[in-house]
Amino acid sequence: MSSSIDGLQFPNPAQKHKPSTSKTGREIIAEALASVDHSASLQATAEKNWRKQYPRYFKALVEQGIQNAGKPIQIAEAGLNKAHHTFEFFRNGEKHLLKNVMQLDAQPLHTIKLKGESTEAPEWHVPYHGQKLRGDALLAQIQKWQDAGIVEPSHADALREAAAHPEWFDLSDRTMVLFGAASEAGPLTWLSKWKANIVAVDLPNSRVWGRILDTVRKGNATLYAPSAEALAADTPAAVLKEKLGANLLTQIPEIAQWLLQNPDQLDLAAIAYLDGEKHVRVSMAMDAIMQHVSAHKAGTSLMYMCTPTDVYAVPAEVIEASTDKFAQRSKAQQLISTGISALSRQNLFRKNLHGLIASDNGQNYGIADCLVVEQGPNYALAKRIQQWRATLARHQGQRVSINIAPSTTTHSVTKNPLLKAAFNGASLFDVEAFKPETTNAIMAALWVHDLRSPKSAANPEVELAHPLELMMKGANHGGLWRVAYLARTALPFAAVYGFAAEKLPLDKVLGKLKKR
Repeated sequence: MSSSIDGLQFPNPAQKHKPSTSKTGREIIAEALASVDHSASLQATAEKNWRKQYPRYFKALVEQGIQNAGKPIQIAEAGLNKAHHTFEFFRNGEKHLLKNVMQLDAQPLHTIKLKGESTEAPEWHVPYHGQKLRGDALLAQIQKWQDAGIVEPSHADALREAAAHPEWFDLSDRTMVLFGAASEAGPLTWLSKWKANIVAVDLPNSRVWGRILDTVRKGNATLYAPSAEALAADTPAAVLKEKLGANLLTQIPEIAQWLLQNPDQLDLAAIAYLDGEKHVRVSMAMDAIMQHVSAHKAGTSLMYMCTPTDVYAVPAEVIEASTDKFAQRSKAQQLISTGISALSRQNLFRKNLHGLIASDNGQNYGIADCLVVEQGPNYALAKRIQQWRATLARHQGQRVSINIAPSTTTHSVTKNPLLKAAFNGASLFDVEAFKPETTNAIMAALWVHDLRSPKSAANPEVELAHPLELMMKGANHGGLWRVAYLARTALPFAAVYGFAAEKLPLDKVLGKLKKR
């Protein structure tokens, strides 16, 4: 049985009962800022209320990154270097820095191979409001999303290109590694229908592996799964689900070595999610493994899914759309929002940031600040680590698929009552929250597009005007980028509306307000 301090941990120099995750996050962000803005770095270091004030420092990273095309690379290098020199890995009572973890002796993992039972050809559709959209119906819905500002034009174009190339979905030539294979928002279900070679990494847990094995069995793909012990090829599923799995937090060197033994070119997908501070730790674990495998295995590609509730550099056109939406509010909407804003001392319905920042590439970019304070600084840091690695890896010549996935009503999100209610009320601000099955289908297709299309921003041979455009391309933010208000100042009202919408016929009231 592993002790509580085995594996990857936040540093705890004072040996407190719980390490300070805020202190670590603050230090990593301050170090990243120090590479581009000494003053902002000092302010971050001195920040006393990190849990409430962290959005301003994440925004500062984006502001600085926009101004000079070289700065995002500097920021990523500094942030990742600090993180790998900060997090600690414990094994057998000994402490190691994460940067040295691959030097540890690794107990070999064994491989179980299973083939799906289906003989159906690969096919893609998008489940949406009870329908399976394909062909003209799918193209029409993609256009609706684009026209409504739910998705960016580049996202719509990528889905159209995928729809036009059904042959892309035969993934029998790809070996796709899923860290957190059973993730509710992950692509496992679709890869299992597309003949992919799926290397699944997830916790040793019978419920988790029961789901993975059942999903693969129903499809036409091939599964490769890790096991601590050698198992016969004909081991029944009831036994396998008790034996398979590897822990990203405690078996970092083992998983890395296991992947390096695979003779195929690998596509590594960082989709594992854990609650709270564990999300940062699992992001760092995935980062360490992906960096190591990439350094030792030519042709390795990376895949990430960004959250829309973050802060991003965006094209000037997005800012113009948000400005127009603010100006075009009905008189009733203006009256209500102004009154509520005044009563809340400008904590609610604060006007969105409509300024543009000049870059040294001759273009102007805006900032979409959609950070939600309630999600916390650990969540923001975990996702920032992934953005940093994606930015740096592509700069170094790797193919990197990183797309913003829409707000999705997964269990991990809706178990938070505030976020669940806010999603229920999101339509009040022309924002759409997607069901997991819709997000899964869309994001899996985007990954395929990024692997197959030579025109994709994922392809390092495609020249980007600015490194931060990697996150702009292919974005499905559900409309959050184009909201008229600073997103986190509208969230509480959306939540109130969402709570009430379950009890009252508010759609009719809303319709009248929009017309006035």
